[in-house]
Amino acid sequence: MTRIGRTNETSQGEALSGVPMRQSHVKEHGQVFIVRRRISSLFTRMALAASVVWLGSAALAQTNSSITSGEVVSLPMLTPDMNTRMVSPENPTGDKGKGAMRSPDSTNPDLAFSAAASDLGRGWKVRPFIKVPAHSTVTIMDVDGPATIRHIWMAVSSMITSADAAAEGRADVLRFYWDDEATPSVEVPLPDFFAVGHDTFAPVNSSMVVDIPTNALNCYWPMPFRKHARITFANDGNKEISLLTYQIDYEAGPVPQGAGYFHAQWRRARVERNNPVYTILDGVTGEGRYVGTFLSWTQLANGWAGEGEVKFFIDGDTEFPTIAGTGTEDYFGADWGFPATYSTPYVGNVLAQKNKASGVYEAGMGWSLYRWHVLDPINFHQDLKVTIQDLGWWPNGKYQPLDDDFASTAFWYQKEPHAPFPKLPPLSERWAR
Repeated sequence: MTRIGRTNETSQGEALSGVPMRQSHVKEHGQVFIVRRRISSLFTRMALAASVVWLGSAALAQTNSSITSGEVVSLPMLTPDMNTRMVSPENPTGDKGKGAMRSPDSTNPDLAFSAAASDLGRGWKVRPFIKVPAHSTVTIMDVDGPATIRHIWMAVSSMITSADAAAEGRADVLRFYWDDEATPSVEVPLPDFFAVGHDTFAPVNSSMVVDIPTNALNCYWPMPFRKHARITFANDGNKEISLLTYQIDYEAGPVPQGAGYFHAQWRRARVERNNPVYTILDGVTGEGRYVGTFLSWTQLANGWAGEGEVKFFIDGDTEFPTIAGTGTEDYFGADWGFPATYSTPYVGNVLAQKNKASGVYEAGMGWSLYRWHVLDPINFHQDLKVTIQDLGWWPNGKYQPLDDDFASTAFWYQKEPHAPFPKLPPLSERWAR
C-alpha cells in the first residue's frame, strides 16, 4: 500500500490526494489523468486555433517580441474550404492558373518588360507593374467573394523623393468598395493609408503596417467581403505615374456571420484657437469596432504642443465622452513628450526630428504617429466620434490653445451600410506643408 501525497490540478486529483491506493491503481489513475489532461489541452488548443484561424494575422495575436502561441497553433490547422489567391499586374483577376500569361510584345506599351523577357518568352516577368496616366483612375482589384484580404503590398514611383522633385504620394488615392456599394468604405491618400505622413517616408515596423526599407508599403488589416471587392487607384496629379506595382493576397472562402467590413477615412484641417479641437472621425453610425489612428500633425508654434487629450464619444455621448485620454503622447504610447522615434507593434512615432533629443519643440515640426487598437478595440453599437485637443503651454503655466495643422486616417470595422464620408479635399488641400 502506498500513500499518494501529490495534489493533482483536477478536482479528482484533489479528492484522491492522500488516499491509500495500490500501485496498479496509481498507474491506472495516472494514465487517466494524463489522458484527460491531454484531451483538455487538445480542446483548448482547438478552440484557440478556431478563434484565430480566420483572423490569423498579427491583428489579434502579436506581442512586442514575437508571434503568440495562438498564431502558431493556427498554422497547422488545415482549411479545406479556403483557397489562397492574389491579384497583381501579372494576374489582374486572381484566377487560378492565370498568372504570368503575357507574351513579350515590344509594340504594347502596357508590357514594359517585353524587351527584358524577349529571349525567354511567355511566363517570364513581362508585366510586373503598370503606368497610371495623370488625372485617371485604374482598378487594381475586382473579384467576387466571399473572401478576406490578408495582405497588401505596394510600391509607387510617386512616393519617391529625388533631387529634382518632392514626393507626390497624396495625389494618389485608394478607394475600396465592398459588395457593390456605390460609395467607398475606404478613401485615403496612398501614403497616409500606410502610415506615411507629410509625404515623407519613414520606416514603420508594426503589427498592421510595415514600410521598409525606403518606399515599400505593406498592410495586414484583415478585410472580409461577402459578395464582391473592388479597389481603385486614382492619380489626381499632373504627371504620369511611371511605376505602380502591387500584390493583394486574399483567401477565398466563407466569412463569419459576425464579421464587420473594414473602413478607413482621411481628414485634414487646421484647428482654431477659439476651439482647438480636431475631429478624427465623426458621423459613424451602426455597430462596429474602432481599430486604429494615424496622425500626420504639423505644429505651428514653438514649444511642446502635445497636452491635448484624445476622446471617444460612444453611443449617444454628447458633451462628455466615455473614453478620455490624458495627453497626446500618452495616447501614442510615449511619455514626457516625444524625445525619440519608435516603431512597435501597436504604437509609433516614426518621423525623426533634429531637436527632439534636446527637448526643444519648434514650429514646423511634423509628427507621424500611429496607434493600432488591435488588442484594445473601441466597441460601439450606435455611433462614434473621435477627437483630439490641440494644447500647449503659456509661460504662466496655463494651457495655450493652439492652431496646428492635422491630417488623420481613422480605421474601423462596422456593419454596412456606412454613413456618407465627408468629401475628400482637392489635391491642393492635401499637400504637406
